[in-house]
Amino acid sequence: MDAPVSIGGDLLDRQVSDYSRGRRKDVTCEPIIEFDGVSFGYGDSLIFSDISFGVRRGTISCVIGPSGCGKTTVLRLVAGFVRATKGAITVAGQKRTKPTRDVAVVFQDYGRALLPWRNVYDNVSLALEAAHVPRRDRRERIESMLELVGLKDHARKFPAQLSGGMQQRVQIARCLAQDPTILLMDEPFGALDAMTRAILQDELLHIQAERGITVLFVTHDLDEALYLGSQVIALQANPGRLGRLIDVDLPVPRNQLTTREDPKFLTMRRDLFGLTHAGHQG
Repeated sequence: MDAPVSIGGDLLDRQVSDYSRGRRKDVTCEPIIEFDGVSFGYGDSLIFSDISFGVRRGTISCVIGPSGCGKTTVLRLVAGFVRATKGAITVAGQKRTKPTRDVAVVFQDYGRALLPWRNVYDNVSLALEAAHVPRRDRRERIESMLELVGLKDHARKFPAQLSGGMQQRVQIARCLAQDPTILLMDEPFGALDAMTRAILQDELLHIQAERGITVLFVTHDLDEALYLGSQVIALQANPGRLGRLIDVDLPVPRNQLTTREDPKFLTMRRDLFGLTHAGHQG
């Protein structure tokens, strides 16, 4: 289990953050990501078919669904790693055809995402080196990102000296260092213990509200999707298709106890369970 780490301030500090006051920066009804009749496949294998949805700027949208429905493929399409077989994907009004620096990806396997021969500071520096930021201009931004994720006192440690949760924070800090408008997260907390996972969920809410970025978050966990998201994009499988779009109308700030006990939360969870269970059976 992780050693206690103060992440962007202690719990009391969080309670007086913009998020805790119920405010979110740069939230608009304008979709920054749009899928319009998108299909994707490899050869004769169809991964998903005719998917359409939008992700509002400055919000967290969570993608859920059974294995094989195309959740990670959705992220790869938005990132520009692959192209749709049919339909159109637009990011900030531009057709998505290749990767750009305004979109960053946090992977589930943090162990492979970090370079073991580089310490925490130098791993975060990679994003700035790739952008050709002069060395003299990197230090302030790197230290700011490490403070944001609670790793300021661990800057000279190497990945092997860190817990899983701390390694994932390094990856998040590196992504934020490139100053993206969109953060794509592929089951980033799936391999962590329950306590660390809850801490990082709250920290993601804090960071997203403070920086006003748009987050597209893939998870298998229904509770996590409803806790984090202002929208849940539920996919079904065989082939992948849009099952339901749910606006998560739950009070802000979210709370690990009261939010999960809210009758609305329980009702949405029950509906999503039925939908994803049907997807597994299909």
